[in-house]
Amino acid sequence: MTERARPYDNPFDLHDEPAYQRWRAGKLERLAGGDDFPIVAIADVNQLQEAEIAALLRQLQRCNMAIYDTGAEGFADKEFVRRLGRHFGLTRLDGNPYSDEDDISSITVKPRDQGALYIPYTDRPISWHTDGYYNAPEVQVRSFILHCARPAARGGENRLLDPELAYIHLRDENPDYISALMAEDAMSIPANEVNDFVSRPLQSGPVFSVQADGTLHMRFTARKRHVIWREDAMLARARDCLSALLDSDSRFIYRHRLDAGQGLIANNVLHSRSAFEDGTGTEEARLLYRARYHDRIKGTGMAEFTEAI
Repeated sequence: MTERARPYDNPFDLHDEPAYQRWRAGKLERLAGGDDFPIVAIADVNQLQEAEIAALLRQLQRCNMAIYDTGAEGFADKEFVRRLGRHFGLTRLDGNPYSDEDDISSITVKPRDQGALYIPYTDRPISWHTDGYYNAPEVQVRSFILHCARPAARGGENRLLDPELAYIHLRDENPDYISALMAEDAMSIPANEVNDFVSRPLQSGPVFSVQADGTLHMRFTARKRHVIWREDAMLARARDCLSALLDSDSRFIYRHRLDAGQGLIANNVLHSRSAFEDGTGTEEARLLYRARYHDRIKGTGMAEFTEAI
């Protein structure tokens, strides 16, 4: 095992290389021993078992995400999503104008006037991003649950990458990349204006930041339009390095197409989605439930990580 970190160590402080190396070794140690990504089976959606919660938590502690399978084809109860979140301390839902009244979004193809202005509600591919990258700093999305009620007839595969592994890749390449990505105005999202009404003001902030609990947070989008990057040569090189990683066949990038009854719970990991095709009828349309939270998943903080190493 690696040397135990001291409580005051900050592995994300570029001036504390020993703390970073201890954290890095502990992180990679958790991933050693195979490239598998076990899917956690849930026997009864109405009564989650302690062993199932523990298995999900182990995977979350390993790489900030876990996939479960309820075995319930066609199962579409949003209350299960809410209960699952509560098991992990997730209560502060992040609503948006297109989420349902309960602040859990029904992600399916919609007409333009009902949300298709935004790519998640179309069948087009979605580039790499973290959820809520356009949110204000005080309401950042720190975790989400994505539950599949009905998959697409074809396509709709997700690619997933733990932001902590992206951080390691970039810092190992050049620590100045991290410094550039931590600038307070590294990435800005323009104001969202519809018919001269500003529904969301311009939001600027870093790509990587350290939260009050000591954990790493990432806000990012690979989209080319409606994003403003700070004009800085080092930041441009950092973005190129990150893009190369996201376009690679790295063993740390996991690919999975959610089937009916399956879901993903994660600490807002980087993710993308391929294009898809629906079936011919409305009852065959791809439908996912998405719950986004302002909370980080309980049991995945720096205190638990430090204790483990």
